[in-house]
Amino acid sequence: MTKSAEQWLADAKDVAAKLAVDAVQRDHENKTPYEEVQLLKDSGLVTLLGPIEHGGGGQTWDTAYKVTREIAKADGSLGQLLGYHYLWAWAARLVATDGQIAAVEELYTTNQFFFGGAVNPRDSDLTITEDGDEIVYNGRKSFSTGSKVSDLTVLEGILEGTEDHVFAIVPSKQDGIVFLDDWDNIGQRLTESGGVTITDVRVPWASAAGYEDKRFRPLTYNTLNVPAIQLVFANFYLGIAQGALETALTYTKDNTRAWPYGGDNKEHATEEWYILDAYGDLQAKLWAAEALVDKAGAAISAVLHAPREELTPEARGEVSVLIAAAKQRIVETGLEIGTKIFELTGARASASKYGLDRFWRNLRTHSLHDPVAYKRREVGAYALLGELPEPTWYT
Repeated sequence: MTKSAEQWLADAKDVAAKLAVDAVQRDHENKTPYEEVQLLKDSGLVTLLGPIEHGGGGQTWDTAYKVTREIAKADGSLGQLLGYHYLWAWAARLVATDGQIAAVEELYTTNQFFFGGAVNPRDSDLTITEDGDEIVYNGRKSFSTGSKVSDLTVLEGILEGTEDHVFAIVPSKQDGIVFLDDWDNIGQRLTESGGVTITDVRVPWASAAGYEDKRFRPLTYNTLNVPAIQLVFANFYLGIAQGALETALTYTKDNTRAWPYGGDNKEHATEEWYILDAYGDLQAKLWAAEALVDKAGAAISAVLHAPREELTPEARGEVSVLIAAAKQRIVETGLEIGTKIFELTGARASASKYGLDRFWRNLRTHSLHDPVAYKRREVGAYALLGELPEPTWYT
């Protein structure tokens, strides 16, 4: 029996509850999350977007975004890993041929394979050379999110002597892929986002995504990878912010003491006017951000599930602007929540055993991925001049 979107979200909440139990300890220990990724597999969440005929959920991106958010409430790192997995699992649909799409989706869905990706645009591209019926990848990337917990890795490079970019999906566990284990950042600590070296990784020309007779036939749909993953970002940012606020609210109800020197003394912290005022402000801002993120999710989901040939540059640009607005709003709201909650929970809440700092650290770390100011500029150029953002590696 096929599950509804509501049932998948209920499953995600159940998984998140399990992840929340030791989230603080896991962040402190900074261990590779093999067991946690296995939990995502066992729950079926990994194949949420996979075809029903191969045992997948057959769900839409609108649901995938909300599931990502639920997992991020409990653990921002796992939310990022799952959201990136969804994007890379959809990569074949973005650029590949019909036959390649069918093969990749059957492969990952039937095996519950987990995706990672080594496609950092600010590094030099991997170099691709031809060798008969194969292409060969070589190079290094500074970031490869998912690395050791992934079964499949998405590679991208430039074919030597051309300007042609070629994507391919390869097994993560092979001699030619060496993960460097150098991810040591203040936040999103369990995303396995360190560097990787690629040495003589061979791919049949027949598996070069979207290539037929060594030629690529572009569609506007091919450029949806960036808006789609930018909204992945916004959703796990939203989940992190929601997790922060929910955790703080619980702490305040259970532990925060009223201030006895204000002249209007209360028996409980939950009666303090400044606490009620501040939580009301943060909750309202978070609801507003959630509404905008959901609006963007519904818009791009409709586009992602429509026939690829139908997407126009104008429709793509409209969706991108909405996503840019959603992202910049949740970044600012989330960072405000991540710091303000300490004023509302009190000094004792700063003890490391509570881990309240992890929410700010996680959101602050990943929101540096690309300058949010450029997202504001995209929205401003649209509002003032009617300009739509041109597709780039970041828009």
